Amino acid sequence: MKKLKYLLFAVVMMTAATTANAEDGTHLWLRYSGGNQPAVTGITGVAMDELKQNWKGGPVLLKRQKNMAKDGYTIVADGGKTTILASTDAGLLYGAFHLLRLQQMGADVSQLNISEKPAYDLRILNHWDNPNGTVERGFAGKSIFLSPDPQRLLIYARANASVGINGTVLNNVNAKPEALSTESLQKTKMIADLLRPYGIHVYLSVNFASPMKLGGLSTADPLDKGVVEWWKKKAAEIYKLIPDFGGFLVKANSEGEPGPCDFGRTHADGANMLADVLKKHGGIVMWRAFVYNPQSEDRAKQAYEEFMPLDGKFRSNVIIQIKNGPVDFQPREPYSPLFTAMQKTPMMVEFQITQEYLGAANHLVFLAPMWQEFFDYVSPNKIRAVAGVANIGNDTNWCGHHFAQANWYAFGRLAWNPTLKSETIANEWLRQTFTTDNRFVTPMTRVMTESHEAAVNYMMPLGLHHIFAGNHHYGPEPWYFVKGLRRDWMPPYYHRADSIGLGFDRTSSGTNAVEQYPQALGAKLNDIATCPEIFLTWFHHVPWNHKMKSGKTFWYELCHKYDQGVQQARQFLATWDAMQPYVDQQRFDEVQRKLRIQARDAVWWRDACLLYFQTFSKLPIPDDMEHPVHNLDEMQKFSIKITNYENPPYGYTK
Repeated sequence: MKKLKYLLFAVVMMTAATTANAEDGTHLWLRYSGGNQPAVTGITGVAMDELKQNWKGGPVLLKRQKNMAKDGYTIVADGGKTTILASTDAGLLYGAFHLLRLQQMGADVSQLNISEKPAYDLRILNHWDNPNGTVERGFAGKSIFLSPDPQRLLIYARANASVGINGTVLNNVNAKPEALSTESLQKTKMIADLLRPYGIHVYLSVNFASPMKLGGLSTADPLDKGVVEWWKKKAAEIYKLIPDFGGFLVKANSEGEPGPCDFGRTHADGANMLADVLKKHGGIVMWRAFVYNPQSEDRAKQAYEEFMPLDGKFRSNVIIQIKNGPVDFQPREPYSPLFTAMQKTPMMVEFQITQEYLGAANHLVFLAPMWQEFFDYVSPNKIRAVAGVANIGNDTNWCGHHFAQANWYAFGRLAWNPTLKSETIANEWLRQTFTTDNRFVTPMTRVMTESHEAAVNYMMPLGLHHIFAGNHHYGPEPWYFVKGLRRDWMPPYYHRADSIGLGFDRTSSGTNAVEQYPQALGAKLNDIATCPEIFLTWFHHVPWNHKMKSGKTFWYELCHKYDQGVQQARQFLATWDAMQPYVDQQRFDEVQRKLRIQARDAVWWRDACLLYFQTFSKLPIPDDMEHPVHNLDEMQKFSIKITNYENPPYGYTK
């Protein structure tokens, strides 16, 4: 296996060198042009391999040093010699990649004194990949794990290690029982063997009813002795194949998935049973808090209501995985109140790297500002780990959009250090992925850091959320309503537009969701005069004539936010057009095509939403902005082809 690993590494390095001019995105931000075969001495392994192949500087010494933080490292350079110190192989590898990052960015590496350690021990990608190779909410082709290509997985491993990601969940949280079949576990072992040298542990999502569907038992009751014994035997089988297996991710009693509640048990009962099974092997259980039912008065309150009574009742090797917001990865959400409410239970945040609600792989939306906003409200010290729903597929450029690679990169960097600024991360990624020329880097850093706010503006400004089309999460359909369908699957449940105003009343006069937040923050959110305007319609049913901080009415502000988003999207395209001298033709053309789609989609969003909400406000579109170019009745007749996101809004089917 070791010989195969080094052979594959050499092949990848040779391929990178011989196809450097192809510029098709295959090699992500690891666009090394080859090193000068420097003298690299000390601890042998992958860190040494990377430096020997790619470092262009002087001698490097890799050295073990005790009593350093797990995965941490120190880099000291003085003149012609550089030393990397760490207590583990993973730490040395992270240090090596840090040094190579500085080299790629064109930094001075002659004098260095750097010490780093990750904020979190667990920095995990969650792949929503299915056994048939499809990827739920994936926009970059099929699963890279369906028929694993060792060369492709080696690039994947290197990319993850380069930003400090140290874990990967291989399959969808809507798990199929066959993920635990012996045949499937053999493939998991092969993947684990390829990823292990890069410090990456594998995990599996599990179906809670696996003892019934795979083992033939009559129940999956977590307190049933036969069920417990089945899980013990399955865990033993897994760890015999993969001694460093990380553990299980579980979605239970949510959106039809089975769970302990089906048997009259609690989430704690289910999680603790699995935790007890895994504990002797060193494994963990990541138990998702994404639960909701159609009977609740407010979907945003449900995770809190279901999990707060269980605070302190979970085993020590259970981590509750909580989405960053209380609903579902919306373009902007306040943070989930569980993060400040739970005091006795380990928690991890779940971000979504794939752009399920942010234009799929068509829109350039850099997500670091959104994640940074979360950490502005939630202290990094409140959580124990970070997970990100991956945006990776077998497309040549991995993510479907060249700039979507930046979100994979940004997730890793923020999981390592959540205090990093979005501008810093964007600058790093651009210099490594495209060019160090400031005539390119400066304007494109601005585009990236403004792109999330722009998307919020043209999709759902001022706290609006979940007004997507009924059968997908790509385009707008605020009017979507089907009699008999769950209310919380339809936009009117969230926007609640009427002749008075717009927005979901979650104040003390409404559903009182504000009570789930700390008292001072809850009071601020409860008062329409002090509620941050970015969350205004999230917490308030805002009158159309409400006076905003700008002095303008809410309707006027809403119109201009939508139009501002359109103008921003157009400016992103104009900026990119000016970048042609600094970018290879293939990537220039491919990104330009995507930006044109984004600019058209922004108009679609603005027109659909404003024309629909205007039927309630009965107010004119302000004169000092561009007016809608579509008619509402025409737009309401169309629906997008779900399998062809590249053609909206001119690719509708009737």
